[in-house]
Amino acid sequence: MNRKTQKQEQYIEILEKSQQLKFRMPTEIRISKHNALYQASIQLEELDYTKLYRAYSGIRKSQIEPRVLFKVLVCAYMKGVYSSRKIEELCRENLVFRWLLEDQKTPDHCTIARFRGNRNLQEAFEDLFFQYVKKLENKGYTEHSEVFVDGTKIESKANRYTFVWLKQVSKQLEKIKARLKERVCPQGNLTSTKVEKRLEQLNTEIEAQGIEVKKGRGHHKPEIVRERDELALLYRRWMEYNRKKAICGENRNSYSKTDTDATFMHMKDDHMRNGQLKPGYNVQFAVNSGFITGIGVFSNRTDFGTLIPFLTYLCHKHGKSYRNVVADSGYESLANYRWLFENGQTAFIKPANYESGKKRSSKSQVGRMENMGYYEPDDCFICKNGRHLDLSSHYTSHAKDGTERKISVYRCEDCSGCPYRTACFARLKTAKSAKKFLSAGNFRICARIRITTLPPRKESCCAATVPFRQRVPSDS
Repeated sequence: MNRKTQKQEQYIEILEKSQQLKFRMPTEIRISKHNALYQASIQLEELDYTKLYRAYSGIRKSQIEPRVLFKVLVCAYMKGVYSSRKIEELCRENLVFRWLLEDQKTPDHCTIARFRGNRNLQEAFEDLFFQYVKKLENKGYTEHSEVFVDGTKIESKANRYTFVWLKQVSKQLEKIKARLKERVCPQGNLTSTKVEKRLEQLNTEIEAQGIEVKKGRGHHKPEIVRERDELALLYRRWMEYNRKKAICGENRNSYSKTDTDATFMHMKDDHMRNGQLKPGYNVQFAVNSGFITGIGVFSNRTDFGTLIPFLTYLCHKHGKSYRNVVADSGYESLANYRWLFENGQTAFIKPANYESGKKRSSKSQVGRMENMGYYEPDDCFICKNGRHLDLSSHYTSHAKDGTERKISVYRCEDCSGCPYRTACFARLKTAKSAKKFLSAGNFRICARIRITTLPPRKESCCAATVPFRQRVPSDS
């Protein structure tokens, strides 16, 4: 019997009673070990799904396990499929996804949508993500030497015209409080308790006088009823404006009525090309060695306002902080420089004037701090003509976010006869022999030195590339 006959007999069986041929068909699904989805499934099996099972309390015997459904979602996202109906189609027709289901019932698109949209499961998903990030670090794929931070803005599904502006709310709130104070307590402080007591007094007087209150137009209202109605309306508006101000908070200036977490901000894709503000979120990414090691969603419309809370969040989840923080010029602020310095982290933040400083027109401006020499022993700047600008005074100011800024004023005692006097004070309205320099200048100079003097290495973070240096020089 040759080899071909033996191979055929493995799949053929002759039944004794009916003498019919029965073919043995292999039904086991075999996936190549080199398949990317196979490797992803093996790695996902090593995670701890305790929190996911605890949060997913609605499990029935006929339902698919949350562990299997989570693997199906991850593998579908790897293939670039995000629609719940298309994921259901993959589970029905794709052999790899049939293998991922482990002979369980094919999930309906509604089951998939409810699973990933359930708010009770978000914390469990977050835990699984950071478990995977920790596993990457344990295997040596990532490290905590540097992190590349960048972000993008995603538009919310809220209505574009349901905006509430904090400036307008505050303006109307002050007007309402002034009118209430005039009616209730002209001399003392206005409180809600005083307004409620005044309303009770007016209601009591109306009942004592036996006044019948008629609603609708065309009915004459007595003076006391009109006063009570106006006071009640002002009180309701006061409470409404206080509620809107509390929803908006301190770190943003607007929100949407249909999605109170969304903030109106400029989007990158402006189809109308008129700078229209749309409700959206600021999504931040942290990248290390080509892997996304952290994601944060913020309502703050600025990048520099998200850096500190995002790095604090990463430190809490990872258990340790990154030594070097690399970001573009959108993250530059005095508060960020100070926070990174106090936490022992090195800032590789591109200065806002980095590109303009390389132009010939910028280098020719002799009055700029960057174009002057600094002599540390005497704490003075040396201008192009060789004259000293000595420290004259200090004063502090506060930014919008509450950050205290120290401003140093350097003054040249005598600028008479200087050939560069006109060019030095070209930007000032009046030619004075004094220059003001922010305390952020030293941080910016150090960041510029790190970026320009060391051999660069570039790593992509979302759509932007930011420079990174292997070594970190001392701030001195």
